[in-house]
Amino acid sequence: QVQLVESGGGLVQAGGSLRLSCAASGRTFSRHTMGWFRQAPGKEREFVAAIHWSGLKIDYAASVKGRFTISRDNAKNTVYLQMNNLKPEDTAVYYCAASANYYTDSSGYNYWGQGTQVTVSS
Repeated sequence: QVQLVESGGGLVQAGGSLRLSCAASGRTFSRHTMGWFRQAPGKEREFVAAIHWSGLKIDYAASVKGRFTISRDNAKNTVYLQMNNLKPEDTAVYYCAASANYYTDSSGYNYWGQGTQVTVSS
């Protein structure tokens, strides 16, 4: 079992930055792929970024590539999402998720956090 708790969301102006954190409990965190997803009002949940447990494989959605950076600290059981140059269209609830295998599709993830709201004002 892996339990996930996100933090770091908030309100920021366009062009600003936020860093999301996702703290995981469970001894197997270091062997799980971690992903970030987001869901805006009236839209389906979408992939943002994923990082393999080794840190050697990372993927980003095209809409965030070059602006967002995913990283992890296995010693702290934490995964991060650094978000720079935020845009109003980045407004959404952001979720972290864990999977025993590497996926960029949400259907591959077994464990989910409760989400943290990110609001970007124009």
